[in-house]
Amino acid sequence: MVDIHQITTFLGWCSIINIGLLVLATLFLYRFKEFAVQFHSKLTAVSPAQLPSLYFSYLAHYKIAILLFNLTPYMALKLMF
Repeated sequence: MVDIHQITTFLGWCSIINIGLLVLATLFLYRFKEFAVQFHSKLTAVSPAQLPSLYFSYLAHYKIAILLFNLTPYMALKLMF
């Protein structure tokens, strides 16, 4: 059976991994913006002018998901013990 300390550790590692992925995605889009726009505009039917706003929206939604599903439960469990 899983106890609260294991869940807290799990959520902590999930937070670290997801924040790392968020930083990597942000750095990749910052550094290779031209390549990403060309690649995704050819891959999908989205115009190159729309892609930067979609990238920003993606990063914002991913950050909110990390806060809601990883960091908030982790902090709540850490405050309990």
